Amino acid sequence: MREICVVGVGYVGIVTGACFADLGNRITALDINQEKIDNLKKGIMPIYESGLRSMVERNVQAGRLHFTTSYEEALKDAKFVFICVGTPEGVDGEADLQYVRDAACSIAQVMDHPLIIINKSTVPVGTGDWVANIVRENQPKPVDFSVVSCPEFLREGSAIADFLNPDRTVLGSLSPEAANQVAELHLPLRAPIVVTDLRTAEMIKYASNAFLATRISFINEIANVCEALGADVKEVAQGMGYDKRIGHHFLDAGIGYGGSCFPKDVKALAYMAQVHGRHPQLLQAVMEINTHQRLRVIHKLQEELGELAGKTIGLMGLAFKPNTDDIRDAPALTVAERLQELGARIRAYDPVAMDQAGRVMSDITFATDAYDLAKGCDALVVVTDWNEFKQLDMKRIKEAMAQPVLVDGRNIYNPKRMREMGFTYSAFGRGYDSTDSPAGWPPPDKATEAKS
Repeated sequence: MREICVVGVGYVGIVTGACFADLGNRITALDINQEKIDNLKKGIMPIYESGLRSMVERNVQAGRLHFTTSYEEALKDAKFVFICVGTPEGVDGEADLQYVRDAACSIAQVMDHPLIIINKSTVPVGTGDWVANIVRENQPKPVDFSVVSCPEFLREGSAIADFLNPDRTVLGSLSPEAANQVAELHLPLRAPIVVTDLRTAEMIKYASNAFLATRISFINEIANVCEALGADVKEVAQGMGYDKRIGHHFLDAGIGYGGSCFPKDVKALAYMAQVHGRHPQLLQAVMEINTHQRLRVIHKLQEELGELAGKTIGLMGLAFKPNTDDIRDAPALTVAERLQELGARIRAYDPVAMDQAGRVMSDITFATDAYDLAKGCDALVVVTDWNEFKQLDMKRIKEAMAQPVLVDGRNIYNPKRMREMGFTYSAFGRGYDSTDSPAGWPPPDKATEAKS
């Protein structure tokens, strides 16, 4: 049984701690937030994540998972320390490393035996070297340690499954021995392990997230062209995805990406490129397209309703994706803010994220379910593709609305069926519901043009 300390009990930390405990290790999860630790001891989770509560309870009862606010207690018998603290977006798009710095300083000040310190948080390239310097500078007396980068690749809503069934584990260190010891921790997962240097490991995480964000912005760009030319982006994406070089993942057009990872990581990578004299024009385009997609919701509503002042708009979903309560940089926040600026009244419903939304969103009426949400609305906007929205009684929804305008920001409904039911339906890149060509298409034949 290995002794592991996990610093931070947010999305990454609590999942990392619970999963390593479930693999038979003894975990002490540390956080300086006393309320979070007290709640965990009572069985109250800091996040919504499927299967997390039962896993935590199981391992607490087995004596493999403990919680504390004390670095001395957490590090007493630890051999490995995972830093899993937040790295929020800074003023200029850079990653804010204050919590990483605080964790490294606190570890250094109380460590009295050799440790392997593992950066699990998403951190800028070069942070591993920086953490090593902080630890050396803050030790009361020299104690051996190594720093390893082990970036997380967890998707909110499926984080436990992702941890236990990873595509790969990436490890970076200047110490092959330390990297090998961390690799041994991950052997039960039976997945490929990539061992490289610190900076390359850190870059793998940023490059991975930036590429996935690029795929989303690419298919959204294609969706906008499809919409203009009368093609259906869902069928386009399906046809593209059968090509083994492309695949089907992250080709769902709509309102764009959000959350705590893609927006922050793409900005941070662009910032790193800029400060080192590079021009990240592709990354800039990815971010611009994503911002534009959110505002296209507003344009679609204006096309159908005209002036939005005084209109009641219902938001179906608030979390940035289904199966999580995370609303960090969620598209719903941007849409709601812009609608309020235009004088619209906002109603909203989300299966799990309304408590979180209520802390940051004001002047919004929260509904008890999707049917309650529809009452009196001039338009509904699908913002989050929760499964429960896909099987609604749409006739009942339509009857409850003041006007049957439906903007499908996630392309979850069949356009033909929605229009047949009487909805004024608008999606992203779903083409036309007739055989008519869009205005101005096809273009004039150039040969005929030249003769005339």
